[in-house]
Amino acid sequence: MHGAPGAAAPAPTTPAATAPHTGTPSWRLLTVLGAGGALAGGLIVTAYLATVQRITAHKAALVVGAVREVLKAPARWDTLYLVGGKLTKQAPTGPGAQSVERVFLGYDAADKTLGAAITAGEPGFADVVSLIFGLDPGTGALLGVKVLGHKETPGLGDKIERPTFLQQFVGALTPLKGVKTKGADKSEVQTITGATITSRTVIRIVNNATARWQPLLQAYRQEGSR
Repeated sequence: MHGAPGAAAPAPTTPAATAPHTGTPSWRLLTVLGAGGALAGGLIVTAYLATVQRITAHKAALVVGAVREVLKAPARWDTLYLVGGKLTKQAPTGPGAQSVERVFLGYDAADKTLGAAITAGEPGFADVVSLIFGLDPGTGALLGVKVLGHKETPGLGDKIERPTFLQQFVGALTPLKGVKTKGADKSEVQTITGATITSRTVIRIVNNATARWQPLLQAYRQEGSR
């Protein structure tokens, strides 16, 4: 429809001017991201250090309890470190000092040697079986055995933790022999029906660790008596 004659034509419209979009400066984004990353990293490190300290303290407490158990409540004990193929009371320093192998030599109230507490572990049926046991280095007699950790089959392999099995080791003479029926031989240990592999693993661990540590302990005692 045409407009009335003589009417003015409508003025053309122009789009409204828009302000230019400046955005967030990149330096600000980098600053925020950097601060957030530093904060998160600091929190992670703090949590890790606190956790490690608790775990370390817990493990140390477990070792103390285990040493007391397998050495029958000694009055005191020395920590001996394996350095250069010999045992020494001097704690090593420097890189790797925490991973140096050690044993614990216990004494009674009269300062007489009771025996050494030795930790050892080897693969069992499912995973590594870890033990600590007390040994009289002079006679090779066992004072006690305690299972520190394992992942053996529940209801079968975990029977190695039962007192009826572990009590056999008290007074037993190394090297041990695993048998189905225990006799009068003091080196015999009756294996567990249904968990023969796991129970034989315990016997093997004790035998191998004794063969390794007994000469070292005897040499240490001889050096001390000179």
